[in-house]
Amino acid sequence: MIAAPFLFLIYPPLVPGPLMASSIALTLLISFRERGAIDFQGLGFAVAGRLVGTLIAALVLIAIPSGSFDVLFASLVLLGVALSLSRLRIEPNPTTACAAGALSGFMGTLSSIGGPPMALLYQRERGPRIRGTLSGHFVIGALVSLVALAAVGRYGKTEIVLSVALLPGILAGYLVSGWVRESVDRVGARPFVLGLSVLAAIGILYRAAS
Repeated sequence: MIAAPFLFLIYPPLVPGPLMASSIALTLLISFRERGAIDFQGLGFAVAGRLVGTLIAALVLIAIPSGSFDVLFASLVLLGVALSLSRLRIEPNPTTACAAGALSGFMGTLSSIGGPPMALLYQRERGPRIRGTLSGHFVIGALVSLVALAAVGRYGKTEIVLSVALLPGILAGYLVSGWVRESVDRVGARPFVLGLSVLAAIGILYRAAS
């Protein structure tokens, strides 16, 4: 929610492919750390939905004019914020997990922000279960999305180099998270994260209009 819009403002080619690829290392580490709390049944249905959402996103990338991508990207960031602020109470079950996975695949492939639909589904769960399940979904889903991006010419040699360049920051963030995650669970960083995301999305829309 923070990295994608700000990296897009700094250098658009960093998103979605390179950020998604470099983040796989982070989510693998988190998945392993929280492996005991993962909802594997829900994860399976979410991944099935992700395949459908990713396919639709790939078709959108083929059809949409390149000049319209900034607006679409910013709109998806704001949609992610809206979902995060939503007071919808959705119970995790096969149907809702599949639907959340599909929306996550669509948003994630286009913007690398695929977390909000899954976070909404698991919002009433404990921190470790949320982190573990969402990270497990992201690892598999990101690989699927990268294949789709490569198929439509949006992830190649240049994007691979950019992915590697982002890795040091990703790993540094993981190391810091081990020290502060319990404090974040208690206090919550949600308003800070969502506020920065909205500001970045507004910046993208302003740049697209100017």
